[in-house]
Amino acid sequence: MKMIPYSRQDINEADIKAVARVMRSPWLTQGPTIERFEKAIAKKVGAKFAIAFNSGTAALHAAYFAAGIKKGDEVIVPALTFAATANAALYLGATPVFADSDIRSGNMSVADAREKITNRTKAIVPVDYSGRPADLREFRALAKKHKLIFIEDAAQALGASYRGKPVGTQADMTMFSFHPVKSITTGEGGVIVTNSAAYARTLRLFRSHGISKDARTFVKKGHGEWYQEMQVLGFNYRMPEMSAALGESQLKRLDSFIHKRSAAAKRYHKLLANIPNLILPQAGRSHEQPAWHLYPVRLSPEVAHRRDEIFTKLRKAGIGVQVHHVPVHLHHYYEKLAYKKGLCPNAEAFVASEISIPLFPGITLKQQTYIAREIREILARL
Repeated sequence: MKMIPYSRQDINEADIKAVARVMRSPWLTQGPTIERFEKAIAKKVGAKFAIAFNSGTAALHAAYFAAGIKKGDEVIVPALTFAATANAALYLGATPVFADSDIRSGNMSVADAREKITNRTKAIVPVDYSGRPADLREFRALAKKHKLIFIEDAAQALGASYRGKPVGTQADMTMFSFHPVKSITTGEGGVIVTNSAAYARTLRLFRSHGISKDARTFVKKGHGEWYQEMQVLGFNYRMPEMSAALGESQLKRLDSFIHKRSAAAKRYHKLLANIPNLILPQAGRSHEQPAWHLYPVRLSPEVAHRRDEIFTKLRKAGIGVQVHHVPVHLHHYYEKLAYKKGLCPNAEAFVASEISIPLFPGITLKQQTYIAREIREILARL
C-alpha cells in the first residue's frame, strides 16, 4: 500500500511557470521577485515590512539578532517546539529558558512563562503549535509589562487569524516558514514580518553579510559609488529568486489551502468522534481560526504508554504518522547542557501521548475515512 504522507506540498502548473520565468530572466538572486514577494506577504498579513530568508531558522536567527539578544541574555521559549526556536538563542550566546505547555492545545503556557521571567530575560517567543495561535494578547501584555521583545514563532500558522486579524501583526516580529509541509512553500525559506522600520533595516543587513550598499547609512562618508560597508557580522541568508517566485505564486492560493485544511480538520472531528482512549485537538475557539498545519491526536493516560506500538501499526497500515516534537530540552545536545527530564511535565506528557495524523490540502475523504477506521480498529484491539 502506498503511504499516505502526514503532509506534502501542493504544486500546480502556475507555480512551475512562475519559477520557469525567473530561470529565463537575468536575475537568479537579489532581484525584483524577492521584493514583490515580500510586499505580497506584508500586505496579506497586514504588516508594514516583510524580510525574506532562505529558511525559517535563518529568519529566527535574524530576528533574535535584531532584538539585540546577546551573551548573558535569557530567551523564554516553549519546550514543545522544533529545536530552531531555542537554537537561535544559542547562536547568539544567550540561554534558552523553557516554558511548559497548555496540556490541551500544546501551546506555551502564559502562566509558566510568567514564572520564568528574570532580570536577564530579553525576549519571549511563543510558538503557534500545529497552526493554532498562541495566547497572543496575553503574551503581548506580559512582554509590555516586563519590557521584553515579543517574537512570535508562527512557522506553522501562516493563514491563521487571531481576534479578527491575520496572525503576523500581534508581535514585535513574527516568523513564518515556507518549508514544503507549511501553509505555502518556497522549497525552503522563511520570512520575518514587522511594523518596525528599525527592525526591518537590521534584518535586511543581517541576511546579507551585514553589508550595506545604501550610502545614507554609511559611517564612513565620501566614497565612490562602488563603496559598500560591512556594519555588523551577518550571514548569507538570502532567498533565491526562484524560491520567491514559487512563494509569490503559492500565496495566491493561501486562502484555498487554509480552507481545505480546515475542512479536513472538521471531517476528522466527525470521523474520530467517540473513539475510546483518543483525545482530539480542540476545534477553533471563537477568537481564533487555526491554520491546521497539524492534526495532533493524543492517547488517554490508560493507553499512552503504548503510543509507539500504535504508531508502528499505523505506519504498517500505510499511514504516514509523525510525532511533533521531541521536547527541545530532551534532545541529547540540550541534555549535555544540563537540561533535564521533568523540567516541563505538561510538554513531556503531551508529546508522550501525541500522534500527528495526515493532514494536507489535497487529502481526500476516502483517505481520511481509511485513517479513521484504522485508528478505531487498532485502539479497539489493544
